[in-house]
Amino acid sequence: MTLFLRRFSKYFFYMAILLVLAIAAWYFTRPEPLRVQLVNAGRGTVEATVSNTRSGTVKACRRAKLAPAAGGQIAELRVKKGDRVKAGQILLELWSDDLQAQTRLAEQQLATAAMRVDEVCVLARQSSKAAVRARQLLERGFISPEGLERAEAEAQNREASCSAANSEIAQSHSRIDAARASLRRMVLRAPFDGIVADISGELGEYATPSPPGILTLPAIDLIDDQCMYVSAPIDEVDAANIKLGQTARIVLDAIKGKSFAGKVKRIAPYVLEVEKQARTVEVEVAFVGPPITQNLLVGYSADVEIVHASHENVLRIPTQTLLEGKHVLLYRTSDGLLEDRMVTTGLANWEYTEISAGLSENDQLVLSLDQTGVKAGAHVQQSSGKPVK
Repeated sequence: MTLFLRRFSKYFFYMAILLVLAIAAWYFTRPEPLRVQLVNAGRGTVEATVSNTRSGTVKACRRAKLAPAAGGQIAELRVKKGDRVKAGQILLELWSDDLQAQTRLAEQQLATAAMRVDEVCVLARQSSKAAVRARQLLERGFISPEGLERAEAEAQNREASCSAANSEIAQSHSRIDAARASLRRMVLRAPFDGIVADISGELGEYATPSPPGILTLPAIDLIDDQCMYVSAPIDEVDAANIKLGQTARIVLDAIKGKSFAGKVKRIAPYVLEVEKQARTVEVEVAFVGPPITQNLLVGYSADVEIVHASHENVLRIPTQTLLEGKHVLLYRTSDGLLEDRMVTTGLANWEYTEISAGLSENDQLVLSLDQTGVKAGAHVQQSSGKPVK
């Protein structure tokens, strides 16, 4: 018995050493837990938004491509590109010596007509007085009835001449008005305050009117850069969610790292159907307090994000943590393993998704889902620092 115990003790000792060695080998060769980035489920605001399908454009509330009302040679160009002008300011003048001469002629004709009126109407008044005296003389028997008739006929004739002369005065005024109107057509004025964006003419060149529908270059392109908005195409499937007055965020490619408040001011009443492109609805978003320190220029490319629904103080998770089928990978602090958890979602956008069931506040979720080996049942640990909130 003693011999058996000695041998058993000897073998037990060897087995214990082998077990310790095996445990040590497993411990030092075991795979390290995956280091993953975790994020906490927390409370906050979740907004449902609609964004443009293609890049939008910053436009001016007022932009006029101006040309003189009449054609002619440019005689005076009073502005240059980049000049700021006031409403009513003269931008350019066409050659109008002939019209100015016609105006002076009409004014001289008016003066002549006025002198003729003085002459004719004075004679008319004298003839009227003579007719009155002739009637008195007839009553006393000093003249015959024929003499009275001649005096009255002369007075009527002179009165008609006075009326004709007065009508010539009116005609002269009309000729002056017509001549001055023709002169005004040769002068191009600014219809509103703005900045001259472009000029398509030089001194001595011939300028022509540019009526709508005819492709002719305007003489001056005038922009009101004190009022701007963004015109952007929205996919037709999202158009039903957009209403006038909804808040929006505007992001400009030229001004990095900033967004600007906006408000929907117009929704096109029709759908644009462009070949090889998605059908879209044009939406205009006005700036609510446009950039002041930044140089905002007409023509900048811009993106808009229109908020059509908002839930405040709700449980939310980063949308990046949501798997297909509304699943998330929940980190169990008890054993460090990942658990596949189905959730019920509400409002969502590119940044956050509302959770109405399936999670609790401060639950930790895997953010780095594209990492190799990250799946349900995997042993993981936080990569560094505290979970992202």
